Amino acid sequence: MRKLIVTNIVSLDNYYEGPDRNVMVLPMDPSFDAYNAERLRAADTLLLGRNTYEGFKGFWPQMADNPDATETHKEISRLEDAIDKVVVSDNLTEDQTEPWRDTTRIVRRADAHEEIAELKRESGKEILVFGSRTLWNDLLTAGLVDELHLIVGSVVLGDGTPAFANAPSEPLRLLDTRTWEGSNNVLFKYAGK
Repeated sequence: MRKLIVTNIVSLDNYYEGPDRNVMVLPMDPSFDAYNAERLRAADTLLLGRNTYEGFKGFWPQMADNPDATETHKEISRLEDAIDKVVVSDNLTEDQTEPWRDTTRIVRRADAHEEIAELKRESGKEILVFGSRTLWNDLLTAGLVDELHLIVGSVVLGDGTPAFANAPSEPLRLLDTRTWEGSNNVLFKYAGK
C-alpha cells in the first residue's frame, strides 16, 4: 500500500496563502525547494487540484532549461515533467493539460475518494500532494492522507487563506521535525490518520 503525503508551507499564524491568494509572501527558501525535490524523488504520482496543477504547468516546465534557475528548480522541473499526475477537477479537459498531456489523468470530484483509495492500494512509490488546499483538506477529512508535512515559515501574515478548512476530527500525531541550517523554516511531519 502506498502512502499519500501532503506537503505544504504555511505561515506561523497558519495561513496557506496571504491576502489576495498570494503564496509568494511565504518564505520559500532553498530549504523549502530542497525538501520538495526530496519528496518528488520519493514519489511516482503527483496528486493535485486544478488551480495548483495549472499554476505548476505554467511555471515548472520551462525551468529545466532556464539558465537563471537554481539547480534545485531545474531538478524539480525535470521530476514534475516526468511524474504521473492525477488532477481532481470537474472542469479541466484533456486539451488543457499540455505540455503534460501524456503524464496527466483527470479524475472527477465525485469519483475522487474511490479513485485515490485505489491508487493507494496499487504498488509503487509515494503519492504526493503539493498546494491543492481544498483537495488535501477533503482527503484529510476522508481519512485518505497518511502523512501531513507542514513547513512552518517564520512569517506572520495576519490574513489570507487558513491552511485548514475544517479541524481534523482526531488530533494529529507528530512523527518528526526538521530544521535546516541557515533557514528559519521548521518542518513538522504528522500522521494524517
